[in-house]
Amino acid sequence: MKLFNWANIRLVLMFALVIFLFSFTSKRNEERKLTKSKVVFLNDSVTFIKHEMVNKLLIENKRDASSIQKDKLDLNKLEKSINSNPMIEKSEVFVTIDGVLKAVVKQKTPIARVFNDEGSFYIDYQGNIMPLSDEFTARVPIISGEISKENKGDFDKLLRFVYKDDFLKKNIIGIQILPDGSLKMMNRNFDYEIEFGKIVNVKRKFSNYKAFFQKSSFR
Repeated sequence: MKLFNWANIRLVLMFALVIFLFSFTSKRNEERKLTKSKVVFLNDSVTFIKHEMVNKLLIENKRDASSIQKDKLDLNKLEKSINSNPMIEKSEVFVTIDGVLKAVVKQKTPIARVFNDEGSFYIDYQGNIMPLSDEFTARVPIISGEISKENKGDFDKLLRFVYKDDFLKKNIIGIQILPDGSLKMMNRNFDYEIEFGKIVNVKRKFSNYKAFFQKSSFR
């Protein structure tokens, strides 16, 4: 019986020691300051926003990350702040084991550029408006004419179809939306226009255009 009690007491003491050490370590870790901040772009071949601008949002306008204590961080708030930038699709903010405050950022992907009475802007892959960038100009089809609310979903799908196809992405440089909703497209290689018509049978129409282009190129 005494042996049983001593075993229990020892177990309780060991458990209490583990809790104490964990709490002590956690408290010291929270009170530590960060070592630095780092911004990583997932699609970093081109950048529509400067690293410095994202880093400024990340450290909340402080001098640098080394002046920030870990226990003062609100990672969700930092992510929302970065995601509010119109150039950014989403971000993930976390602290590494060695105390680096890190933001992994995915920029929006422009797939077309619109010119209208309100000015000029990009349409991104999700079909949302993306402002122009002072850092980089994307080579995407130029859209003229009015995008109606009724046709916007189908038009966005057409733009994504063009963007994902290597041939069309290089060849189609402009799309004009006519008043009746039909489309006229301009190509990079020749001086003719493509009478695409209404946004129906998109895959078949582009397949026919590819076949026509290939035949015309070998003449």
